[in-house]
Amino acid sequence: MNQPTAVPSSAPNGDEPSAATRDRLLDVAERLFAQRGIDATSLRAITTAAEANLASVNYHFGSKDALFLEVLARRIAPINAERLRLLSEAEKQAGGIPPLESILNAFFAPALSLYAQKDEDGKSIMSLMGRLYTEPRADELKKMFFSQLREVLQRFIPALKRALPELEQSEIIWRFFFVVGSMAHLMSAGDVLSFASNGLCTVEDNEKSLQHLIAFSAAGLRAPPTEPV
Repeated sequence: MNQPTAVPSSAPNGDEPSAATRDRLLDVAERLFAQRGIDATSLRAITTAAEANLASVNYHFGSKDALFLEVLARRIAPINAERLRLLSEAEKQAGGIPPLESILNAFFAPALSLYAQKDEDGKSIMSLMGRLYTEPRADELKKMFFSQLREVLQRFIPALKRALPELEQSEIIWRFFFVVGSMAHLMSAGDVLSFASNGLCTVEDNEKSLQHLIAFSAAGLRAPPTEPV
């Protein structure tokens, strides 16, 4: 996997301020990746829309995959930082092992806050998340995405294990996998809920959606250990 390359402090050949070019490339790449797909979007399309040249992509990122990874990181890193902050805060308030619901809140709330945004940034990143499952290189792209979650998983899996000591770690991982899937389904297909329930249920109230997701996930995580088949 290509990783984003280090960016020098100033661009060569008298380019405009480096940060401005880099930010514009990220903005345009995010929009075009979401609209057209990652593989279907050429670097030339990105640089043309960003009023930059192809050399600027190599200079700032090194490759299209590295550009895509940086597009993800720019949106996901603040969410992950908030997840870790909320988990640390919950552990501090509990004086050790926080309630399961507090751990789940720390994981879900920052992501659902992004989902609740109705601006173009929120719509763009949600469309981009959906692309991870439909692209020709979906498996490779999903690995890039989950590389952004490594630090979070290293904190949350042990926290869940401490809150659920009766479960083996492998069981925790299985269940957390389904928990993440429930969150992804809410964020990618939440608009279907109102239609499917004839308007009885909607995701318009973000706090209510969060509490439903926490309650459902906590019940699944607390289920008795799975018996060997």
